[in-house]
Amino acid sequence: MAKQKVKPVKFNKYLYYENSVQTPEQHVEIYDKMFKDIRKREAMSLREDFCGTFLISCEWVKSNEKRTATGMDLDPEPVGYGMKNGYRKLNPAQKKRVRVYLQDVCTPTNEKFDVIGAANFSFNIFKTREQLKKYFVAAKNSLHKDGIFNLELAGGPGLIKEGKEQKTYNVKEVGGKYTYYWDQKSFDPINHHGLFAIHFKSVDGVFHKDCFVYDWRIWSIPELKEIMLEAGFKDVVVYWEAADKDGNGTEEYVQTEKGDNAYSWIAFVVGIK
Repeated sequence: MAKQKVKPVKFNKYLYYENSVQTPEQHVEIYDKMFKDIRKREAMSLREDFCGTFLISCEWVKSNEKRTATGMDLDPEPVGYGMKNGYRKLNPAQKKRVRVYLQDVCTPTNEKFDVIGAANFSFNIFKTREQLKKYFVAAKNSLHKDGIFNLELAGGPGLIKEGKEQKTYNVKEVGGKYTYYWDQKSFDPINHHGLFAIHFKSVDGVFHKDCFVYDWRIWSIPELKEIMLEAGFKDVVVYWEAADKDGNGTEEYVQTEKGDNAYSWIAFVVGIK
């Protein structure tokens, strides 16, 4: 019998993004590990800032039947996609423990959280110290008294060099192979503003340009630590990716005061209330 071909799914940039970029299970593990490391107990409540399709929130409530998650984002389009996809796949009990608000992350919430996380370098949208400090103050005021604030950031010469990277994925959810492109369009060393974009070549071979465009300021770890302390955090620590004997990243993050001068790196800066 001839093997039936899988019909490609109609192109949707959020589906492609989730399959190419996001690792919700890993982020849940990271938040869980770091909170236990710092507070010696299990985190139960998460606020996912700049949540988009809020996959991390969905994964968080799946990881423990008592956990709650709140997503916050200003853009209704990705949130709408998340409601029809990741959220829809949750069981009824899990759905009750997820809330999503179209709200500015710079506005403190009445509800308090164990962990507030900003993943995938999203906070780089703030380009001035004033804007960033306002966000940090709002986050601190939205945490429980022993809460932590977790920022994921990237750096190194590889982040500021102009150029394109591409990777091919074979994913059943989209019906076959597609290509993901990360495009580093420009970087200004005077103001540290960078322009980045994600393109896709979909399963049917069509090129989709500028599906996501990021106009960021690339903040350094010392700057983030200084502004967090100014915002009132009691302490700030850094989790750096551990390397194996060949110098390759292990996707395990350890608290440290020194990092290696890698071409490209990802780290987590954690504010402790």
